[in-house]
Amino acid sequence: MSGLSTSSLLQNALSNIAADVDEEFDTLLTLPGDARDRLYAAMRHATIGGGKRLRPLLVTATAALFNVDRKTALRVGTAVEAIHVYSLVHDDLPCMDDDDLRRGKPTVHRAFDEATAVLAGDSLHALAFEILANPNTHSDPFVRGELVSTLALASGPEGMAGGQMMDIEAENASFDLQTVMRLQALKTGALIAASVEMGAILGHIPPEGRTHLRGYARDIGLAFQIADDILDVEGDPELAGKALQKDAEAGKGTFVSLMGLDRAKQQAEMLVQQANDYLSSYGAEADLLRAIANYITERDR
Repeated sequence: MSGLSTSSLLQNALSNIAADVDEEFDTLLTLPGDARDRLYAAMRHATIGGGKRLRPLLVTATAALFNVDRKTALRVGTAVEAIHVYSLVHDDLPCMDDDDLRRGKPTVHRAFDEATAVLAGDSLHALAFEILANPNTHSDPFVRGELVSTLALASGPEGMAGGQMMDIEAENASFDLQTVMRLQALKTGALIAASVEMGAILGHIPPEGRTHLRGYARDIGLAFQIADDILDVEGDPELAGKALQKDAEAGKGTFVSLMGLDRAKQQAEMLVQQANDYLSSYGAEADLLRAIANYITERDR
């Protein structure tokens, strides 16, 4: 497939998944018309509009390899996005990164207040598992159970939250490259890996049949964070929709500070190529996954 058609494929997919995820959250988070309205409004502020929607796209693109119904995959992708957004809401709080801007608009604690932001994040975390446990998502209780288990593992101390704790510790310690890689494999990579894994679960692929997809997910997860560190140095805050260079100001080790800018770029490109190699057994049905891998180092936000 040519570069132009690959780009069009990805842009159409990103546009469609963004609209579909917004529609899902719009339905799920209808204001109840009572004293909880402020909480629901805060959840809507955090979830609707903005964001790359990379994780739900990975779920739907992986599930499509195995002819899974897209609506089913979309619900699962929305659950993953709920976890991702909850982490951003909490990450922006004054007790964490203390950010004022997210996805080009005020962070939840700025648009509402800190207590509401905490509850909005808590509620989005719960919503993710409510979606996955619902028989409307999938009729097979064993599939639902594996989806819940996979997302829980990727979200907690063995995944994203553990990586966030390491990130906090990084302010008071000098982490070497291997430790930074471990940090990012948990903080960023775990949820990306879970997105691909959950797409395969929907396709009834047994764990031993997911090795190549896990390799793909691992490599794009690491490439994604290296690309983020590069954008933190070279990016435009207006395009990013958030403040940049905060890690450097906090004295944290990043891939760029530890490897240098040129080597970091080379490493990201190598990981993308390696990720694509894991898809060699697939034909055109994996073109979207290949386009996602390539997009990771080409994006400007």
